[in-house]
Amino acid sequence: MNILYDCDPGQDDAMALLTALGNPDKVKILCVSTVGGNQDINLVTQNAGHLLAFCEQQIPLVKGQAGPLLNQLRAQPEAHGKTGMDGSGNLDKYNYPVRKDNAILFMADILKKQPEKVTIVATGPLTNIALLIKTFPEALAKIVKIVVMGGGIDHGNVTKLAEFNIWTDPEAAQIVFDSPLEVVMAGLDVTEKTTITKKQIASLQAGGSVSKLAGNLLRFYQKSGEQFGFIDSPVHDLVAMEYAIWPELFETVPANIKISTDHGDTYGQTYIASETSDNKGTENVLIKRMKVDLFFALLQKSLLFLDQKLDS
Repeated sequence: MNILYDCDPGQDDAMALLTALGNPDKVKILCVSTVGGNQDINLVTQNAGHLLAFCEQQIPLVKGQAGPLLNQLRAQPEAHGKTGMDGSGNLDKYNYPVRKDNAILFMADILKKQPEKVTIVATGPLTNIALLIKTFPEALAKIVKIVVMGGGIDHGNVTKLAEFNIWTDPEAAQIVFDSPLEVVMAGLDVTEKTTITKKQIASLQAGGSVSKLAGNLLRFYQKSGEQFGFIDSPVHDLVAMEYAIWPELFETVPANIKISTDHGDTYGQTYIASETSDNKGTENVLIKRMKVDLFFALLQKSLLFLDQKLDS
């Protein structure tokens, strides 16, 4: 399976990326693109580069949009730390080249050249993906689906109704979810129930070099999550990547998912529209649950593969 990975690395994006890298028999990452979200575009791009360099990759890395389509970026360092990916230790000594290309043009060119359809996994605000859809509608024929970490049908995390990735750029999210593509939503309703325990994190910290890095990142993330009431750590973005790779482990339902762009209490809310909605033909899929006993096991197996590759 070919993947374009669009992200704003954080700790949970890091787990998603490492999982994809740890399954080369299943996944080929064609490009990593970044978007302003958890932190500013320069920091999240550096974070992605540090991870790719540490894992000795040669995947194109391209810097995308610095902020939302209409609003100013409002980063959230409370959750991820001042770097956007605190807990990584001395990872900043690993340098990685960032392409000079415009990210939207670069992704469109990749899609144009691919003989097979591509899955997009997007775990940050959807600004880049919306621009790709609007600027290059012909590229849609090369996209099999878009798997999104974002939203929440029951609740939000930055407001009562809105989740951070969607709230950051609701207008972009509206473009993506209203597109004719299959859009799969891994929202808070499932990601907050799909967690990693402190004991499991400690087991990673005792492992090889990549497992140790992952454990240290998750340890920071777990401690950060305590301020929001979590003891075990939801690793939101990993849910989206695991769905992309192992969809058979998930329960999903078709849903006509809409985004509120009305400024006010509902801004950034994701909700399911009725069947009488104007866009009832929109192909969205809502992840309801996964086999949670496999959530950590799949991450652990992926990290072990990278440990054996890098530590041998």
